Amino acid sequence: MLKHSYRVGVLTASDSSFAGTRPDASGPAICELMEKAGYTVAQKALLPDEAAQISAQLRGWSESGEIDLILTTGGTGLAPRDCMPEATLAVATRLVPGIAEAIRAYSLPITGRAMLSRAVAVICGRVLIINLPGSPKAVHEALGFVLPQLPHALDILNQNDGECARP
Repeated sequence: MLKHSYRVGVLTASDSSFAGTRPDASGPAICELMEKAGYTVAQKALLPDEAAQISAQLRGWSESGEIDLILTTGGTGLAPRDCMPEATLAVATRLVPGIAEAIRAYSLPITGRAMLSRAVAVICGRVLIINLPGSPKAVHEALGFVLPQLPHALDILNQNDGECARP
């Protein structure tokens, strides 16, 4: 259960979804999971795989004061236009490598393709940004794994809690 109300921005990066040739299924999957967990999905965006546009959106949401957590989907693989990690790192003020490492470690027994993920997690100001995979199935798996730790992460980041040690 959430002690505080946190607002989420969901960003999908996909050339084909942006062009309207394939529906975005991963962004809505993130929204559904987050709303069921008690978060408010405050912003949603669908962009092409263009690093400058993605970075601008991430920075804008981070600086708006209206978003506490940004979850991205798409653009974390090896395709030449996949640029989500680079766009995310461009706005980072601090890195949170354990999140992406944990998602990969959790996902590896499910699919060997998890080792191909270049996803990152960072902080931009007081906003946590996490790159998630691009498929709805992988989103459910990865977000389901990370979700239990998000309230504490956001509480610490937003100074709503100062204690990391468990009793």
